[in-house]
Amino acid sequence: MKALLLLLAQLCSASLIPEREKDPEYWRGQAQDTLRDALRLQRLNQNVAKNLILFLGDGMGVSTVTAARILKGQLQNRKGEESLLEMDKFPYVALAKTYNTNAQVPDSAGTATAYLCGVKANEGTVGVSAGVTRDRCNTTKGQEVTSILRWAKDGGKAVGIVTTTRVTHATPSAAYAHSANRDWYSDGEMPPDALEGGCKDIARQLVENIPDIEVILGGGRKYMFPKNASDVEYPHEDKHRGTRLDRRDLVRAWHDVKPPGKVAKYVWHRRDLLALNLSRVDFLLGESWHPWVPRPQTGALGDPWPIPRCWGGWLPPGDAGTPQKDAGPSQGGRIDHGHHEGKAKQALHEAVELDRAIGLATRLTSPQDTLSVVTADHSHGMGWGGTSGRPVVLRVPLPPGLAPMQSDVDRKPFTSILYGNGPGYKIVAGERENVSAVDFAHADYQAQSAVPLRQETHGGEDVAVFARGPMAHLLHGVHEQNYIPHAMAYAACIGSNRAHCSNAAAGRPAASILLPFLALLFLLC
Repeated sequence: MKALLLLLAQLCSASLIPEREKDPEYWRGQAQDTLRDALRLQRLNQNVAKNLILFLGDGMGVSTVTAARILKGQLQNRKGEESLLEMDKFPYVALAKTYNTNAQVPDSAGTATAYLCGVKANEGTVGVSAGVTRDRCNTTKGQEVTSILRWAKDGGKAVGIVTTTRVTHATPSAAYAHSANRDWYSDGEMPPDALEGGCKDIARQLVENIPDIEVILGGGRKYMFPKNASDVEYPHEDKHRGTRLDRRDLVRAWHDVKPPGKVAKYVWHRRDLLALNLSRVDFLLGESWHPWVPRPQTGALGDPWPIPRCWGGWLPPGDAGTPQKDAGPSQGGRIDHGHHEGKAKQALHEAVELDRAIGLATRLTSPQDTLSVVTADHSHGMGWGGTSGRPVVLRVPLPPGLAPMQSDVDRKPFTSILYGNGPGYKIVAGERENVSAVDFAHADYQAQSAVPLRQETHGGEDVAVFARGPMAHLLHGVHEQNYIPHAMAYAACIGSNRAHCSNAAAGRPAASILLPFLALLFLLC
């Protein structure tokens, strides 16, 4: 049967080529259109950015971007390769070098410190310089570094954080916290010497360091509540109980520090979020739990797939060109989690969902006053090859899809997407597993890997940076990752580099209500 499938794929590959692609004029015309677009970019957009939006695809390396592009096209009943992601439409593209100061292949904490705080750091540390040693609380004092979120707040902007991970995760926490260990979510995860040394857990810093963050949406609420306190949504499950040793209720603390006369709302459910009158809300904190939540979704190719529970992405709403002054990161964090589990399908569907948010941001904002940047903290060891036909064999959805060839060593088929290492390493009867005998299109399928590991690792290659809007041309070529927030701050006239800014551009106060700030929650489960 598998031999028949491969033969059919080879025989049909020629007939699958779209007719227009057989005409040389199609390619010439496409190239000329691209050339005209490139020539228009010679007129640089040097406006001051009133809004900043940073989309961070956690683990979204270049191979993930390419595969997600194909998947998006296939979900739209197209072949896929010719499709464009929303981020592909951004006119400026750069590469960022992701290494940490003490690691060639980075982790999410050191990279977050780079692209949010503008300073490279050691792996496992958040919001501190490379003078801090992981786990050493006593090396932290005086080594704290501030983020672009702080610079924006000091510049009078409304700010927000939205993530599909816990809000105390390494990626979002670099926006507000300073920690010698990314895993110190609450004091319940901290060692005695760190507590005795006066270091604060990350959840506490979320409430105390920048208490006037307008929007915080994510997961990980158990780190906000006293140890063993029952969870509001899962009251009978021990793993969801509170973890705080200090017995504090940080949600109440968050509410109590808000200025008199300001309305602060805490929500944990989609229902409560949609019921809010945002014109009467000044501060919003939303915390769910942090799981993959299966939801039957049938794509264009007929495959059900799970999506993560999340709040979605925030964007400034309103008509394009409406004056707004907002800033903040939005993280697609489950790309990383899917890759770590060797589940390429989950990772790529998450990347497509992040791209939907990017598209919405593009439609709701104007490049004349909004700088949007899309990048990744690091890549993964996912690669793909052996795919000579279009599309992947007989419309089997990518990922992973069978390559239209067999190994010339063990004479077995293989999927087009593979990992360098990870949990997909399987030996059956002393040989590589025959993937034609398993459901490789299932969302939980773990793609084969060359080296066995319980969790697949990050990759060390450069990641892409896509930019659109005022001063987007500053993101070009190959840069150190820590350059990103400096370029964004320059565009918005915030932070220390403001010599080029007029007083009018640099000093206007922000609006005091949430409605001009909070946008769409596009992935509500």
